[in-house]
Parts: sequence; C-alpha cells; structure tokens
Amino acid sequence: MPKSIYIHASELYDGKTKLKDRTIEVKDGHITSITKGRSKAASLSGVVTPGFIDAHSHIGMMRAGEPGSEAEGNDITQQIMPLSDPLNSVYFDDSAFAEAIDFGVLYSCIMPGSGNLLGGRTRVIKNFARHKGEALLKDHGFKMALGFNPRSTQGWRGDRPNTRMGIYALLERRFDEVLGKEKRVALTKKRKLSELAEKKDLSKKEARSRMALIDAEHDLEFSPDDSALLDLLHGRKPAKIHVHKEDDVIYLIELVKKYGLRASAEHTGDVWHQEIFELLAANNIPIIYGPLGSHPYKIELKHSHYANAKLLMRSGATFGLMTDHPVIQASNLRDCLKYFLIQGMGEVEAIGLVTTQNARILGVDSDIGHLAPGKIASLLVWNGNPLHLASMPVHVMAEGAFVRERR
Repeated sequence: MPKSIYIHASELYDGKTKLKDRTIEVKDGHITSITKGRSKAASLSGVVTPGFIDAHSHIGMMRAGEPGSEAEGNDITQQIMPLSDPLNSVYFDDSAFAEAIDFGVLYSCIMPGSGNLLGGRTRVIKNFARHKGEALLKDHGFKMALGFNPRSTQGWRGDRPNTRMGIYALLERRFDEVLGKEKRVALTKKRKLSELAEKKDLSKKEARSRMALIDAEHDLEFSPDDSALLDLLHGRKPAKIHVHKEDDVIYLIELVKKYGLRASAEHTGDVWHQEIFELLAANNIPIIYGPLGSHPYKIELKHSHYANAKLLMRSGATFGLMTDHPVIQASNLRDCLKYFLIQGMGEVEAIGLVTTQNARILGVDSDIGHLAPGKIASLLVWNGNPLHLASMPVHVMAEGAFVRERR
C-alpha cells in the first residue's frame, strides 16, 4: 500500500483563504485530509500554496533556444482551422518547462497563436509531463482571434481580408453556413422519420434499422470541421478569443450574443475605460488578462498600461491571469501579480488569480487550483511568503509526486 506523505503548512494559501498551522496528508496522488496543528509524521514544513496555472500560453510551441523559423505557434494554411491540435506541436525538451516548474507553474493552457480567426483547439497540459502522451489534463475548447492579428497576415495562404470588417464578415459567413446546413439536414431527417412513421407494415426491428440508417446519413452530412464548429456554436466547447482594443471587445460581445457562444476575452490589454470591463462582466464573459510587463509592440496596444489593472479590479468582472509565453516567460507568472498588489489587491486574492480563478475559468477546478480533501495533490512548499521576490518553492509536488526539491 502506498504510504501517506505529511506536509506541515505554517501558512496555507488554499486558493480561497489563508490558514495557519495545518497538516496536509497526501496519498495516491490526492489530498486525503487537512488538519489543524503539526503532525509528528510531517517531514516538510513551509508556506504552502496550490500549484500555479498559466491560463494562456504557447509553451513548447515557441521554444527556448530555437530560431523563429522553428516556432509552431501559427499554421499559415487558412483562416479557420478548428481541428489543429497544439499538443502535436509541443516538444517537451523545451527548457521553459523546467523553468516553469522551478517557479511552481505546473499547468498551462496551450493554444495556437493569433494569426487566424480560428486557429485550433486549446488544451490544458501538465508542464511536468515527460512527453505528449502524459501531458493532457483537459481538452478545453477553441482559440479564436479578433482585431489586428488575423488581418495582418495577408502573406499567408487562404482567404485573408485586410480589414476588420472583412475578417468579421468571413467569420460570420462560415458560422452561418454551418448553422444553415445543420438546419437543412435536420429538416430532411425530420421528413424521413415522418415518412417512416407512416409505414405501418414494418416490423419494429426493421423500423429501428431504418431509423439508425437515417441517423447515420444525418451524421455523414457534416465534415469534421463542421462538427467542431457546431460544438463551438452550441456552447459544448468554449472559445478563448484574442482581443485587445475596446471596439473589438464590443464586437466580441455582439458575437457572443448573436451565436450564443461560451467565450473568454483573452488579453484586453488596450482596454483603458472601466465601462468596457463592466460590459464584459454584465455579459458573463470572463477575462484572461495579460501579458503584463511586456513591451507594447504594436499600435493595438497604445493604451496599455499597468494601472489599467485597477480598472479591471473595480469592474466586477471575473478574471484570471496569463503569461502568453514566450511574451512573458511562464516562470514569471507569479511576478505579474505585482501589478494587482500595487493597486491594492490582497495576497489571498492574488494567489487565487493564478490558482482558483484560472482553474475555474478553464473548467478544471474540480481537480486542481484549490487545496482541499479529494483534490489532486499539486502543491508548492515555499521558503517564505510566496509573493516576496526572494521566495521560491523548495518542494514542488505534482499530482502526489515531488518533481522539484531544494534542500
């Protein structure tokens, strides 16, 4: 039988609150109990937090030490590519993974870059995996992009309008095509089933056989791309939508309303009026904010400023935090919290941004992001206050196993 591991938390930031003097018991990769006081069996002690989650990243796709020509962040084939799987473009020998683990970033939501209207799938992966076969935690949804990025790629293949009105028209035309096709096929299926119901001379077995055939014919009408788009359009999978400027945020809201999308607004770096964040909040659209501290390298970011974080905090919007690795190194996720701390955010809430909040928005909060009995034991034991610059996680536990230890 596997033995339990006992860890004493002088302070425990569990993702929602801060507790003192607790013992965490870990067995079979999960937390089995959290009790008050220090157990005699505890061999480790320190400040404990959940493992960190980077909610928007290209880690392993744009790799450290490799030239830009080797990067696999974007595929230039066409604007709408829902089937592209970013995990197929990850190399786990990227040294950024090891650095991320050094600073407690155990999970990343990876996705294609933002040169296409719909670039592919989004995947929550384990940064501590040895290879892609061990990496997937969750198939999350799809990556979309609005604004400058998809209109700036005229040199790529496929239909490439050079204006926002052009790319948005292209996107809605494709959405309307697949929804129209679904409606036509459904009407045909309904007619065939009605005709079948009128045949009184069929046995029950024969009727069931013909119904199964009608269902199969219905399914064959849709290409894999069509089926993926219908998952998006019927809210079965969410969209992580790249957007920076305020007018594009307004379009995002209109798009969500028109098609009933489940979406998060990714970046919002050029939002500099609180009312825009409030509109996202009013429409239940969460925000994955950032990257914070990067150079505003395009006109689309001319209003970006670290103090905009205060507007976001005041707005009532639900939000988490990203690095957009390699724009900000994944290992610097914790450091980005300073922009909220200097605007008055408390330590518990700040730790919650990169744990509980990111987990909730990504839909993985039933497993990770919060330390409680029954949760996966992915946690960090720090040598001091985790928000102090000199502090580091000296023991990094990923799903019940130590993947980094410093003595």
